[in-house]
Amino acid sequence: MNKSLKIIIGSIAIVVVLIAGYLILDSILFDGVRPKPVNESEIKATLFAKKDITNQPAIILVGGGEWGDYWGQEFAKAGYVDLSLPYYRLESLPDLMEEIPLEYFEKAIHWLKRQPQVNPEKIVIMGASRNAELALLVGSYFPESINGVIAYNPTSVSWSNTVLPFNSDSLKPSWTFKNQPVPFIAMEKIKAPDSDTIETLTYWKKGLSDSSEVNKAIIPVERINSSILLLSGVDDEVWPSAMMSDMIARRIENSHFNFDFENVQYENAGHLISGNPNHTATMRQGKMEVDGKSYNFNYGGTEEGDIAAQKDASTRVFRYLSKLKND
Repeated sequence: MNKSLKIIIGSIAIVVVLIAGYLILDSILFDGVRPKPVNESEIKATLFAKKDITNQPAIILVGGGEWGDYWGQEFAKAGYVDLSLPYYRLESLPDLMEEIPLEYFEKAIHWLKRQPQVNPEKIVIMGASRNAELALLVGSYFPESINGVIAYNPTSVSWSNTVLPFNSDSLKPSWTFKNQPVPFIAMEKIKAPDSDTIETLTYWKKGLSDSSEVNKAIIPVERINSSILLLSGVDDEVWPSAMMSDMIARRIENSHFNFDFENVQYENAGHLISGNPNHTATMRQGKMEVDGKSYNFNYGGTEEGDIAAQKDASTRVFRYLSKLKND
């Protein structure tokens, strides 16, 4: 056998060994959850579910992205079905987070209910920050289709598109329903400060200071036909999520709401409590571009407070889902 042939055979043997090793390792580490892209029924999403499961509760993770993919994997490993659902900035979806039709999420709900893995009577929607706003709206506008709402650092009202610097400059609703605006608080775009840090908390509190605007834009959470779990950081410096959670709680208390309602608030915790509880929450500031220049803004809370909140919140979320599953 000549030298070249030996080299070829040796190389092939190495490749075979590597492939076999990969397959063995993959079978050992594989947790039974492989993401499945969804691009049908006019929705674009990722489905997470273990193989061969049927008739299980499902969670819609509003906003998708890394956050949706993380929770999709975690919930699916626990035996649930999950739909990580982005709604803008992807091909075939809107470019900006403005004038987003709520009917898009209704289509996603109907698609999810048709899947054999899913119990159509146990659909939960979950979001964080502005996506918590959206989760509460979807639960309010489609109460017969949603069986649970989980909202991290939520808002009690709907906001105009102009609260986000990257959106267009003309005033528009963030959301629409039946081609009509969902009522919102009209906000001017945030102004560039003299320092390198923007105080976003002041900006949002100013928007909440006009009671007539608040009453017009309030999310009608009393319409939700299921239990609600609110999770917020008392020291949230992005926006006053604990204060807005209390506004939601007062609205629930003043209505004939007949479902479980929890308003959990964490001391020393900020805006980043909805992430992976096994990763240290080291980020204390984010970046925001205003008028072509980058500024810092504070998330709030302490590292220790965020970690404690993430762990407890995660436990409460799984407890919430377990109760739904067993009811």
